[in-house]
Amino acid sequence: MNRIRKRRITRTAAAALVPLAVACGGERAGSGSVAVRQPVTGVDWRVDSVTADGALHRAPASARLRIDEGGRAAGNLGCNQFSARATVRGDRITFGDLRTTRMACDRPRMTFERTLARALAGQTLTVRTDDGKLTATNGHGDRVHLTRSAPE
Repeated sequence: MNRIRKRRITRTAAAALVPLAVACGGERAGSGSVAVRQPVTGVDWRVDSVTADGALHRAPASARLRIDEGGRAAGNLGCNQFSARATVRGDRITFGDLRTTRMACDRPRMTFERTLARALAGQTLTVRTDDGKLTATNGHGDRVHLTRSAPE
């Protein structure tokens, strides 16, 4: 077989096998299941809680987040709507400044809103997904816990 043709066959075989190797590489030892990396963008996420300064802050039911493929984040901080630029690279999301509406709500929702806004605004967060859950941790150690919302 000529040398050029042999290289092409080798490259084609390698290109076909790499996705299989990556998929098999996500297998958990002893679990019998394959861990699939879930998309972060294009998903409606419900904010469950924020862990900040060592305290767990439960989210009001209205707290939501969505990042579209174009780099726009939007949602609800607990009382007010927000939007921001968001850059997703691998397992990191960098949020720009948040733009929010200015409604007033009861004290618990406003307190949660300030905590969530501090965890996101201008921060780079490392994300981890697992079985419909997402945890995003910023450089200060604050963690935002989210759950994939069911389709409506």
